[in-house]
Amino acid sequence: MAAAEIELSGFENESFRLKAILDHIDDRYDYVLIDCPPAISILTVNAFVAADSVIIPVQCEYYALEGLGLLVRSINLIRQRLNPIFDIEGILLTIYDSRISLTHEVEANIRKHYPDKVFESIIPRNIRIAEAPSYGMSVIRYAPYAPGAEAYRRLAEELIRKEKE
Repeated sequence: MAAAEIELSGFENESFRLKAILDHIDDRYDYVLIDCPPAISILTVNAFVAADSVIIPVQCEYYALEGLGLLVRSINLIRQRLNPIFDIEGILLTIYDSRISLTHEVEANIRKHYPDKVFESIIPRNIRIAEAPSYGMSVIRYAPYAPGAEAYRRLAEELIRKEKE
Protein backbone atom coordinates (compact mmCIF):
# COMPACT_ATOMS: atom_id res chain seq x y z
CA MET A 1 0.00 0.00 0.00
CA ALA A 2 2.91 2.34 0.66
CA ALA A 3 4.06 1.91 -2.95
CA ALA A 4 0.56 2.75 -4.20
CA GLU A 5 0.60 5.96 -2.17
CA ILE A 6 3.95 6.96 -3.65
CA GLU A 7 2.70 6.26 -7.17
CA LEU A 8 -0.50 8.23 -6.63
CA SER A 9 1.34 11.24 -5.26
CA GLY A 10 2.83 11.93 -8.68
CA PHE A 11 -0.47 12.15 -10.56
CA GLU A 12 -2.53 15.20 -11.32
CA ASN A 13 -5.88 14.98 -9.50
CA GLU A 14 -4.47 12.21 -7.33
CA SER A 15 -7.57 12.17 -5.11
CA PHE A 16 -9.83 11.33 -8.06
CA ARG A 17 -7.97 8.31 -9.53
CA LEU A 18 -10.22 5.63 -8.02
CA LYS A 19 -13.37 7.57 -8.88
CA ALA A 20 -12.27 7.78 -12.52
CA ILE A 21 -11.81 4.00 -12.63
CA LEU A 22 -15.09 3.19 -10.86
CA ASP A 23 -17.06 5.60 -13.06
CA HIS A 24 -16.36 3.25 -15.98
CA ILE A 25 -17.92 0.22 -14.26
CA ASP A 26 -20.54 1.60 -11.87
CA ASP A 27 -23.44 0.66 -14.15
CA ARG A 28 -22.52 -3.03 -13.76
CA TYR A 29 -22.91 -3.19 -9.98
CA ASP A 30 -25.55 -2.38 -7.38
CA TYR A 31 -22.91 -1.99 -4.68
CA VAL A 32 -19.15 -1.57 -4.64
CA LEU A 33 -17.51 -1.99 -1.25
CA ILE A 34 -14.11 -0.42 -0.70
CA ASP A 35 -12.30 -1.60 2.42
CA CYS A 36 -9.97 1.06 3.79
CA PRO A 37 -7.22 1.04 6.39
CA PRO A 38 -8.06 2.73 9.70
CA ALA A 39 -5.96 5.81 8.91
CA ILE A 40 -6.54 8.74 6.60
CA SER A 41 -4.13 8.56 3.67
CA ILE A 42 -4.23 9.34 -0.03
CA LEU A 43 -5.73 5.87 -0.56
CA THR A 44 -8.52 6.58 1.92
CA VAL A 45 -9.15 9.99 0.38
CA ASN A 46 -9.45 8.29 -3.03
CA ALA A 47 -12.03 5.90 -1.59
CA PHE A 48 -13.98 8.75 0.01
CA VAL A 49 -13.98 10.77 -3.22
CA ALA A 50 -15.18 7.72 -5.20
CA ALA A 51 -17.88 6.69 -2.70
CA ASP A 52 -21.43 7.83 -2.14
CA SER A 53 -21.28 6.91 1.53
CA VAL A 54 -19.20 5.28 4.22
CA ILE A 55 -19.87 2.65 6.87
CA ILE A 56 -17.79 3.45 9.92
CA PRO A 57 -16.92 0.39 12.00
CA VAL A 58 -16.26 1.38 15.60
CA GLN A 59 -14.76 -0.97 18.15
CA CYS A 60 -16.55 -0.65 21.47
CA GLU A 61 -13.50 0.76 23.24
CA TYR A 62 -12.62 4.20 24.57
CA TYR A 63 -10.00 5.27 22.00
CA ALA A 64 -12.41 4.41 19.19
CA LEU A 65 -14.60 7.31 20.34
CA GLU A 66 -11.76 9.77 19.81
CA GLY A 67 -11.02 8.31 16.40
CA LEU A 68 -14.69 8.52 15.43
CA GLY A 69 -14.80 12.26 16.10
CA LEU A 70 -11.68 12.85 14.01
CA LEU A 71 -13.00 10.69 11.18
CA VAL A 72 -16.34 12.53 11.10
CA ARG A 73 -14.45 15.83 10.77
CA SER A 74 -12.43 14.37 7.88
CA ILE A 75 -15.62 13.14 6.21
CA ASN A 76 -17.13 16.62 6.49
CA LEU A 77 -14.01 18.12 4.87
CA ILE A 78 -14.15 15.61 2.01
CA ARG A 79 -17.82 16.48 1.49
CA GLN A 80 -17.12 20.22 1.48
CA ARG A 81 -14.06 20.16 -0.76
CA LEU A 82 -14.09 17.05 -2.94
CA ASN A 83 -17.33 15.04 -2.93
CA PRO A 84 -20.58 16.88 -2.08
CA ILE A 85 -22.71 13.70 -2.06
CA PHE A 86 -20.45 11.79 0.35
CA ASP A 87 -22.22 10.94 3.58
CA ILE A 88 -22.13 8.60 6.54
CA GLU A 89 -24.26 5.57 5.70
CA GLY A 90 -24.04 4.39 9.26
CA ILE A 91 -21.87 3.64 12.25
CA LEU A 92 -21.35 -0.05 12.93
CA LEU A 93 -20.57 -1.19 16.46
CA THR A 94 -17.98 -3.98 16.32
CA ILE A 95 -16.14 -6.25 18.73
CA TYR A 96 -19.22 -5.85 20.90
CA ASP A 97 -19.07 -7.75 24.19
CA SER A 98 -22.27 -7.31 26.19
CA ARG A 99 -20.55 -8.59 29.36
CA ILE A 100 -18.29 -5.53 29.55
CA SER A 101 -19.66 -2.28 30.96
CA LEU A 102 -17.32 -0.19 28.79
CA THR A 103 -19.02 -1.68 25.73
CA HIS A 104 -22.37 -0.31 26.93
CA GLU A 105 -20.85 3.07 27.78
CA VAL A 106 -19.29 3.41 24.33
CA GLU A 107 -22.53 2.34 22.66
CA ALA A 108 -24.58 4.85 24.69
CA ASN A 109 -22.12 7.63 23.89
CA ILE A 110 -22.17 6.92 20.16
CA ARG A 111 -25.97 6.62 20.06
CA LYS A 112 -26.26 9.91 21.97
CA HIS A 113 -23.98 11.84 19.58
CA TYR A 114 -25.07 10.15 16.33
CA PRO A 115 -28.67 9.05 17.03
CA ASP A 116 -29.73 8.59 13.40
CA LYS A 117 -26.51 7.03 12.16
CA VAL A 118 -25.96 3.91 14.28
CA PHE A 119 -26.95 0.62 12.68
CA GLU A 120 -29.33 -1.71 14.50
CA SER A 121 -26.98 -4.55 13.57
CA ILE A 122 -24.07 -5.06 15.94
CA ILE A 123 -21.03 -7.21 15.24
CA PRO A 124 -20.17 -9.24 18.35
CA ARG A 125 -16.76 -10.17 19.60
CA ASN A 126 -16.35 -13.52 17.86
CA ILE A 127 -13.28 -15.69 17.47
CA ARG A 128 -14.39 -16.94 14.04
CA ILE A 129 -14.22 -13.37 12.68
CA ALA A 130 -10.64 -13.13 13.93
CA GLU A 131 -9.68 -16.54 12.53
CA ALA A 132 -11.19 -16.21 9.04
CA PRO A 133 -8.50 -13.93 7.48
CA SER A 134 -5.75 -16.34 8.45
CA TYR A 135 -7.46 -18.86 6.15
CA GLY A 136 -7.92 -16.29 3.40
CA MET A 137 -11.70 -16.30 3.80
CA SER A 138 -14.53 -14.09 4.92
CA VAL A 139 -16.22 -15.17 8.12
CA ILE A 140 -19.35 -16.00 6.11
CA ARG A 141 -17.40 -18.54 4.08
CA TYR A 142 -15.16 -19.75 6.93
CA ALA A 143 -17.85 -20.21 9.60
CA PRO A 144 -21.24 -19.48 8.02
CA TYR A 145 -23.27 -20.20 11.15
CA ALA A 146 -21.03 -18.41 13.65
CA PRO A 147 -22.57 -15.43 15.47
CA GLY A 148 -20.22 -13.07 13.61
CA ALA A 149 -21.32 -14.38 10.20
CA GLU A 150 -24.97 -14.09 11.20
CA ALA A 151 -24.36 -10.51 12.34
CA TYR A 152 -22.80 -9.54 9.00
CA ARG A 153 -25.76 -11.09 7.17
CA ARG A 154 -28.14 -9.02 9.32
CA LEU A 155 -26.11 -5.92 8.44
CA ALA A 156 -26.41 -6.70 4.71
CA GLU A 157 -30.17 -7.14 5.10
CA GLU A 158 -30.40 -3.86 7.02
CA LEU A 159 -28.47 -2.02 4.29
CA ILE A 160 -30.68 -3.42 1.54
CA ARG A 161 -33.84 -2.61 3.53
CA LYS A 162 -32.57 0.92 4.14
CA GLU A 163 -31.82 1.36 0.43
CA LYS A 164 -35.37 0.35 -0.51
CA GLU A 165 -36.87 2.82 1.96
